[in-house]
Amino acid sequence: MGIESGIVTSPPSGLPSRDPTKSYWLRDPNPTLLGHRGTPDLPAEADVVVVGSGITGAFAARFLVEGSWSENLSVVMLEAREVCWGATGRNGGHCQPLVYAATPTVAAFELEVYDFMERLVRDEAINCDWVSLTGVHAFLSKDIFDSAAAAAEQLAQSHPELAANLQVIRRDDPSSTEEKQQRTLASLRIPTAHGAIIQQKAASLWPYKLVASILERLVAAHPPPRFNLQTNTPATSLARADDGSGRWTLTTPRGTITARQVLLATNGYTSHLLPAFADLIVPMRGQVASLLPPLGPSPPQGGETAPVLKHSYVFAADPEPAPESAAAAPRDDYLIQRPLPTGELIYGGGRRLARALGVGEWRDDIVEEDVARYLRRNLCPPLDLSTPPTDGGNDGHQPEEENLELDATHEWTGIMGYSRDRHAWVGAVPEALGGGDGLFICAGYTGHGMPAAALSAKAVVGQMRRAWRSWKGGEEEERDAETDQEMPEIPAEFILSEERVVRARGMPHVTGGWEATVFAELVGA
Repeated sequence: MGIESGIVTSPPSGLPSRDPTKSYWLRDPNPTLLGHRGTPDLPAEADVVVVGSGITGAFAARFLVEGSWSENLSVVMLEAREVCWGATGRNGGHCQPLVYAATPTVAAFELEVYDFMERLVRDEAINCDWVSLTGVHAFLSKDIFDSAAAAAEQLAQSHPELAANLQVIRRDDPSSTEEKQQRTLASLRIPTAHGAIIQQKAASLWPYKLVASILERLVAAHPPPRFNLQTNTPATSLARADDGSGRWTLTTPRGTITARQVLLATNGYTSHLLPAFADLIVPMRGQVASLLPPLGPSPPQGGETAPVLKHSYVFAADPEPAPESAAAAPRDDYLIQRPLPTGELIYGGGRRLARALGVGEWRDDIVEEDVARYLRRNLCPPLDLSTPPTDGGNDGHQPEEENLELDATHEWTGIMGYSRDRHAWVGAVPEALGGGDGLFICAGYTGHGMPAAALSAKAVVGQMRRAWRSWKGGEEEERDAETDQEMPEIPAEFILSEERVVRARGMPHVTGGWEATVFAELVGA
């Protein structure tokens, strides 16, 4: 059975919306990058074109431009809108490896990416509000907690070095009294949870500022033709050049550009340029809100204060039918807090209330009111924001008003790329999928790109460099061999191959989000 035997039933994605919703993270755009075009006109050609300026595109450009493998390489970046105006600028502000619900190789890779990001932000003094935290995964259903705890226990047996990053909090731990466990859950502000898993490595950050910092530095240090950023220049089509050169031509409203290599860092929009990927990377719309926290009791010095959260959160529960729908989807909501004094709560999820669970939706100019209402009303409970926890925990008190509705400063949507087999696609695109020599992708993170994209981008740049060296006849082989050793090894699950495509097309089509493929897997749904 060949790769072309797969039947694509999903329609290709459209282009990014011209007037998207207003993300909290994009409220203060970088003035250097806003509307930036390295040259007034689009160049007719380049050595490499990177399509997309989110976290993948930014890191790929950094590794391309700052690498030593070709000092004269010209790199053009095309962005359909403004810099980082897609999923990276619209996410929940988390960077958290998923250790217990990922394959061990993927879990180890995500931990490596997390450490890389944490060091980068520190060593290069990147001002992106990075705060290292612990991640609390609160399970609001017993079955899914039992399954998650069993997965953590199995990991402890097979890969203790990975399980060392986890702590399972049980309500009914036989080694402790129920009262003590209730206090432990209450001290995490989740007194009604059936249990929790604490992940030792998690962070909150301002993702747009991270990407903007990387690209601003590239723009300043490497002027065209070395690096040429072209915003508001959507790539509308991609095809082999008709001159027999083996190069690729990208068409835009501002003209065409031809390159020896093209990297698609387009995530949920990949199938617009590669329709054969329509069933492999499916656009998925997520929704997020920035909520003003309720003010707590007056402190002794007077005045009111917002609660301070010391963790990032994920709230998970068993699948349940959405209102007026036969579809069932697990609950998977996520939360971080911005610094005081405002302390906005960045809360995302509620996708079971979204149209078609958000599957196949590529427009981010829409806020669904049912989801928005859910996000405003369903943060507390389950999260206890009523009283500050103490070392011994609080009394598990929830606010008297069950349907407390918080005020939203921003409500927005973003488009992610969900992979049919749940893993990112990194590498050269086969001819049977519309690719061939010189075309690469790094996309399809299934809503979990922050702890995977940076080193996935570095790995695909390594593949591009090796292909370039082969094309150039092995020049500078000794120096390149040294560079090879610096390239990360991505999980086998991420590698793009014809065999993987065949396997993926033997799996069900994408019908739900990351939570439907991860948490539902845990409970056998």
